[in-house]
Amino acid sequence: MFQYDEGAVKEQLLELIRRAATDLPDDVVDSIKAAQQNEDEGSAARSVFGMILKNIELAREESTPICQDTGTNIYMVHIPEGASMRKLTRLIHEATAEAVEKSYLRPNAVDSITGKNSGNNIGEGQPFIHFEEWDNDYIEFKLMLKGGGCENVSTQYKLPDVGLGAGRDLDGVYKVIVDAVNAAQGLGCAPGILGIGIGGDRTSSHLTAKSQLFRKMTDTNDNPDLAELETKLYADLNLLGVGPMGFGGKTTILGVKMGTLHRLPASFFVSISYMCWAYRRHSMILNASGEVSYD
Repeated sequence: MFQYDEGAVKEQLLELIRRAATDLPDDVVDSIKAAQQNEDEGSAARSVFGMILKNIELAREESTPICQDTGTNIYMVHIPEGASMRKLTRLIHEATAEAVEKSYLRPNAVDSITGKNSGNNIGEGQPFIHFEEWDNDYIEFKLMLKGGGCENVSTQYKLPDVGLGAGRDLDGVYKVIVDAVNAAQGLGCAPGILGIGIGGDRTSSHLTAKSQLFRKMTDTNDNPDLAELETKLYADLNLLGVGPMGFGGKTTILGVKMGTLHRLPASFFVSISYMCWAYRRHSMILNASGEVSYD
């Protein structure tokens, strides 16, 4: 049985939420700085990046949310054998409610029938928590805050797509991704980061797409075919000219991350999870001795 101090873990989860909401990861900030330097001097795009970077700096210094929409709280939690999912879910809920009280999070959980806001970010399916058991002897909490604007331009395609001339192959995958980003324009708070799920069913494909967004900006896909496609899409999508927040420029996308699943012969889904520039994700490791580390 994996033992831990529940009160301490709740406070540690609260700190994880604070970091996710107020402190953009260094790999994301570095990508944004590089994108700014790539834009023309005096251009609207370069100016927009300057405002984005100032926002990031102030949020970090003042420990205030980077964006007024603190998004859906998405957890991917890896647990060793014997760790209670029910207990960890309760602690995540308690930390979430306290995060709202401390204004790290905005109350974002709305009843879909009545329209009533729960007031504490807790409700049916909120926050979203996905558990997986693994062989390691520690717990890993991965948290991402995904805003409504970028979630609204996320989408799913079913191949073949006759209108786009997209078949059931990686060329077809390429075509639907370009179509999705072109349709989104600046509405997802570009420049975006794309999580792509290829295959599976409609549900697992979306989950795979979102899980790709927990990857580092600088990593390389283990699958050489996908690594090549990620690189090609990154280059080609940045020729669309959408630019930061839709103001035009050389940077429409900061990164592309792809994953695959086996599928039914009758189905071929491609899910696209669009993440805004406010790429809010952090992780926490809780080991068996109660020690915690953050990334």
